[in-house]
Amino acid sequence: MTHRYCFEALDRSLRDIMRSSDRSGKPFGGLVDVLGGVFRQILPVIPKGSRHDIVHASISSSQLWNSCQVLKLTKNMRLQANASGSDVEETKEFAEWILKIGDGTAGHNLGDGESVVALSEDILIRDAINPIAAIVENTYNDVMNNAFDPEMFKNRAILAPTNEIVDTINDYVMSLMSTKERVYLSSDSICKEDGQMDLDEQVFSVEYLNTIRCSGLPSYEIKLKEGCIIMLLRNIDPSNELCNGTRLADSNST
Repeated sequence: MTHRYCFEALDRSLRDIMRSSDRSGKPFGGLVDVLGGVFRQILPVIPKGSRHDIVHASISSSQLWNSCQVLKLTKNMRLQANASGSDVEETKEFAEWILKIGDGTAGHNLGDGESVVALSEDILIRDAINPIAAIVENTYNDVMNNAFDPEMFKNRAILAPTNEIVDTINDYVMSLMSTKERVYLSSDSICKEDGQMDLDEQVFSVEYLNTIRCSGLPSYEIKLKEGCIIMLLRNIDPSNELCNGTRLADSNST
């Protein structure tokens, strides 16, 4: 939670629940709340907002911030868990480098929040004619001959800044697979409430709904082949580990 307005809305809700006065009552109704957040992640998004608007919307700009105690986690447990033997020192150096990137202290500071950072040779891919093919091959070595090996995809993933690049990478990997392709289409419709169906159907046609692309929402058209990796976006059956983020292999597309 890094958005100021969500932070203050939580305060008002807890004050109402505890029946505490806004003027004389304690923040959050006197309750102790533990909130988690990463300030190195993206700032609150303010459509067409200035830098001042964005900073003002940050949680640290709230008058409630002075009532909070900040606790910092300093050990990268994920990296340490995967390190063993001679990799421990290298992993430690990498973790410290990642922290410097987040703090803005790595590399040469150009001012106004921008820096030039030199990447180590072991994480660079040079002389690639096809960048997408090079990234896929470097991440998933001989991916086609190991497509049905769960260990191949267990601890590996390709991260991309936009959905368009994700689609480009997915399309490339799918083109390498010789199995039959199946196309699945979503069934999009508007919420049938508030008695505005006539107006809504004119403004939000099915064709328009099919074009909507946003984070956490699958595309209108999904192409799958046997052996490709898919990811759940909802908690379908947590007791059987079918949760948001679970990666699965499609084995029955044909």
